[in-house]
Formats: sequence, structure tokens, C-alpha cells
Amino acid sequence: MSKPLWQPSLELKEKTVMTRFSKKIQQRYNLPDIEYATLHQWSIENPELFWEEVWHDCEVRSSATWSKVMSKSGFSKKIGTESSGWFTGAKLNFAENLLAQGKAENEALCFIGEDGKTSSLSYADLRKAVAHCASGMKSLGVCEKDRVAAVIPNCPEAIIGMLAAASLGAIWSSCSPDFGINGIYDRLGQISPKILITANAYNYNGKEHDCLIKIREITKRIASIEAVFVVPFTESPMVLQDKEQGWDALLDLSADSINFAQLPFDHPLYILYSSGTTGLPKSIVHGAGGTLLKHLTEHRYHADLQPGDRLFFFTTCGWMMWNWLVSGLASGATLILYDGAPAFPDMSRMWRLIDDQRITHFGTSPKFLGAVNKAGYSPKENHQLDSLRAILSTGSPLPADLFSWIYAEVASVVLMSVAGGTDIAGCFMGGNPNLPVYSEELQCKSLGMNILAYNPEGKSVVCEKGELVCATPFPSTPIYFWNDSDGKKYHKSYFENFPDVWTHGDFIEITEHGGVIVFGRSDTVLNPGGVRIGTSEIYRPVEQMPEILDSLVLAQPWENDVRIVLFVVLCEGHQLDAELVAKIKSTIRKDTTPRHVPARIFAIPDVPRTISGKKVEKAALQTIKNEKVENTAALANPESLEYFSKLREELNQS
Repeated sequence: MSKPLWQPSLELKEKTVMTRFSKKIQQRYNLPDIEYATLHQWSIENPELFWEEVWHDCEVRSSATWSKVMSKSGFSKKIGTESSGWFTGAKLNFAENLLAQGKAENEALCFIGEDGKTSSLSYADLRKAVAHCASGMKSLGVCEKDRVAAVIPNCPEAIIGMLAAASLGAIWSSCSPDFGINGIYDRLGQISPKILITANAYNYNGKEHDCLIKIREITKRIASIEAVFVVPFTESPMVLQDKEQGWDALLDLSADSINFAQLPFDHPLYILYSSGTTGLPKSIVHGAGGTLLKHLTEHRYHADLQPGDRLFFFTTCGWMMWNWLVSGLASGATLILYDGAPAFPDMSRMWRLIDDQRITHFGTSPKFLGAVNKAGYSPKENHQLDSLRAILSTGSPLPADLFSWIYAEVASVVLMSVAGGTDIAGCFMGGNPNLPVYSEELQCKSLGMNILAYNPEGKSVVCEKGELVCATPFPSTPIYFWNDSDGKKYHKSYFENFPDVWTHGDFIEITEHGGVIVFGRSDTVLNPGGVRIGTSEIYRPVEQMPEILDSLVLAQPWENDVRIVLFVVLCEGHQLDAELVAKIKSTIRKDTTPRHVPARIFAIPDVPRTISGKKVEKAALQTIKNEKVENTAALANPESLEYFSKLREELNQS
């Protein structure tokens, strides 16, 4: 059995929210102990009791109670309709719950821009700002289920706008301003928003980027948009046109209170979007109650987020981690917002932010951590980082070398590698302040989530690779997809492979520790000779090599089977000669098995990625096969596919 990289002390465990909750449940339901495995098993065997306990323990505010916690015993045949079957009859407001926990004088939001611009709002300030914005929206006729859209940087106005919309019962949907025109239209064009909130421009990598040029094209295409409100985000003067007004025009400064609409548990709150690399992005509608309970569970119990903690996640408003971050308000935390490039002007930027803002919970991606590691920068040597209690990572599997690097060069705190997705607005597996950290493993299955690994026959397996499924319902399942009235798209997305269980599309292994290793998306699993290989099994050893900056691996159909083809982005000063090819193959063989060794290796300038930074193996393979890539607008760098077109002829040779 492998040794843990980190373990919590008894003193640390005694102080966590997880321990307090575990003791409460043990005493109330006569459980044998307060171990996490015991609590988790109870939570999936007794979902009604568990989610009811979360509601009470987190002091969810509601104006009407429920007649039944869970009115459906399994995933409904009518899944994808407006009723999830959870907390029937309850009435609440999402925004009210986010604004209720923080003390008036405590800091709610602290914003830091790439250009050095800063601002701060107390909870009292935030409530007042939301009151002004909500009253302004109401005067424009915004009401329940209207869509309020935003193409906006990660700034206080984004959170104010979202909370104002939620207070009225409107549905919020946001994109990052770095999306292209087609990327924005593919999303917002599906949902017919009533108003749009944006910014004049934003800063990234030391450059200012205009927003209004693309927004004007969007408003031409989407006839439903009645007004556009522009936040003066940079110092550049604004010349407004047509439907555009300044942000201040949306605010009713005479309003001094918020009338929170009391709405059903499943009232639609957010529309989030899939990456859209195989067509139009799925418009995934999430309910207020399910989102609130899921985020409360993850923040309080799994992340040990407590009042006064300072929560940061590097994200844009186009990634679900922004929605996850905002819910930290419901735990009385201070949200640290940053907009800009994470490594501008240098690799010290995020680490200085931790010290300057006394961040307790720092969230980022493996891609960023890998870039810092490759640059040879040691955060521990250059910064204090003594405020940190947890480091969170998501977006892709965190490889072994970054686990060890964090403990050697960053900080000895709990490292929470988490995984879930836009589909559930949360995590299937995540962190735990009471459990040890093992290399490459997500520490545990999330509370209330009955996670299993299924083999191709639909049997649950442990210590073997399989398909990630969730075998019992949970409140944060999407309530429906937009423009999917019969639920067929919804059902096809999650319930086609294995009836009556949620199939997520990840390739995982549940370990002997009860943790989980994620090997990548199951639709990119390599299958040479009938052996299933997760892409991360190859990415891990390759991207640890000092010569390799990035990589992409594909299974190319070949001679009635498939062969593995590897593409590498080389670090400056290196070339893909016979010696490096031999070293790459030897490294992969030593770390894995001979079956993992690629048949061909090519150097490319860039790896195709989605706007949120995920590798897009399928688009590269479609290009090689001369098939149409349905939606290049979903890519951050569609030009990267040109390299695969140029390699097509060579790849089809033996």
C-alpha cells in the first residue's frame, strides 16, 4: 500500500466542520463511529435523511417547508422535466441564502485586476448593491424565468447581477469575454435573454481587449435582447450605441431592501453550457435548491470552508467553477476575485496574491500548476503562504509529479483534487480535510454521491478501471436541458449506456483507500488490442519530462485495430530527434506497460483545447480522418487543428 503525502493531525481533524457534522450524525442515528467511510455509506443508504440533515445543519432559509424530501426512489423515467422530485413543496430563494450568512461588517468580495485595480465590498455593501440592481431589473420588466445574460470579466458586478437576477427568480447565464462571437452566440442564442450585462473591455497578459465590438454583433443576432448594460471595467472611454447603457443606468439607488421571490426548490437558477466540441453546446438548466445544497455540502464539509475564510478559485464567468466560487457566500466566506492572466507579469503573481489577500483556500488547474513547475519556480522559497489551509485543483486529472511538487515546493496542506462537472454544477469526488492525501488520488467520493466504477458488463469493480456512474439520485441533477421538451437529449447524455444510473463519461478507478483516480474521458479511452487505456496514463509520464511542455494522445484506427499516436509540444531549445523519441518511449514503457508505448510520435506547436482549457482529442482525430469538426468556435485555439491537417498524409502511412 502506498504511503500518504500528507495526513491531518488529530488537532486539525477535531476542528473541522466535517468532524462536527459526523459527530452529530453518529449521535442522532447511532452510527458505530465518525469515520468518513461510515458517514458516506450512511449518506448514500439514507439519501432522504442525509439531505434533510444538510438542510438543517446549514440553516437553509425557506418560507415554506416540504411535504416530502424525495418523492422518487430512482432516476425518474421523466428525467429532464421541471421536477426533480426533491423537497416537494419547499419555497426558498437562492440569493437570500447567499446573502444571509455573512456579518454586515465582514468583507464579502475583494476584487483584484491584472492592472492592479482593486475594490472591496462588505456583506452590507453587497446587499445594498444587489437591492439597487434587483430593483432596476424589476423596473425593466425582468421577472421569473426571464433570462439575464452576461459576457463579463470576473468582477463584483457579475456577482451583483447574478444575485439580483436570482432574487427575482430570473435565470442567470454567463460567458467569459474571451469567447469569440460564435462561441457566445452558440450559447446565448439558444436561450433568448432579455437583458445583457457586459464590460467595455478587459485586460489579459498586459493587453486591453475590447468587448463591445463582439457584443454589438451578438445583439444584432439575438433579437430578444432589449437592453445592454456596460460596466466601465477599464479606463478606456466608452462610446455607447443603440441599446447600450452604462452599468449605473441599471441601478435604482432609491431601493434599500430586497424582496426575495419565494420559489419552488427546482426553480431554474442557472443555464450552464457543455464545451460544445461536437455541436452546439448543451444548455444545462440547474435548479436553485439542488445547486445550493450541493455547494453547501462541498464548501462546508469537504473544503472545510468556515465564516471569515478567504476563498479563491482562478476562473472566468464562463466556467462552472465561477458559480461554485460564488456560493462560498452561503458559508460566510470572503470571495477573492481575480481577472487577468495567472502568470502575468510573471510566475509569482498568484502566489503573491495568496500572501497579499491571506487566502485560506486556493483553487486552480493542473495546467497552471504544471506551468509553474516547468518554469522551475518555487512558491515555497519566494512566498510565505502561511494563510493557506487547502489547495484545490480541477479541470483535468492532477498527475503524480504535481502532487509531489506541491508538497516539496508549495505548502504542506491538504491537496484537494476534485472532479465533477458542469452537468451537476459540482463534484462527484473531492477533498476531505479529515483524510490523508495519496498521489494521483481524489481523496473520497462526495457525500450523498453513490459513485461506482462499472466494467463494460455494468458490474461494479474496485481496483479496476471502469466507467464513472452514480447509482442513486442526488439533488443537483440538472432539472432539464433548454429546448429539450421531451427530455430525449438529457436521457441520451446520461442514461443511454446503463439504464437507471447516471453515466458521466469519465474513466476511473476506485482505490483500496476509498479514493478515486481519474484517467480521462471515457470517450477518449485508447483500446489497442482490446486493452482499455486512459489518456492520462500516457500524459502523466510524458509531461513530467523536462523536454515536453504539453502533449496529446490519440487512438488511430489501424489494420483492424488501433494504434497509439502521441503528439508533443516541445520546450524551447529541444527538437524531436531519434534520441528524444527513444527517451519518450522508454519513459512511457517504464512508467506503464509496453502496450502504452505509442507507435508514432510527432511534434506540434500547440494542443487544441476548449475555452476552459481542456484538451480536445476528438477534434484532432476528426481532423486527421478528414471529418468535419462540428464546432470550432468551442476551441480556444482552433488554428491548432491545422497542424493535424498537415500531418494527415504522413499519419496514414505505416
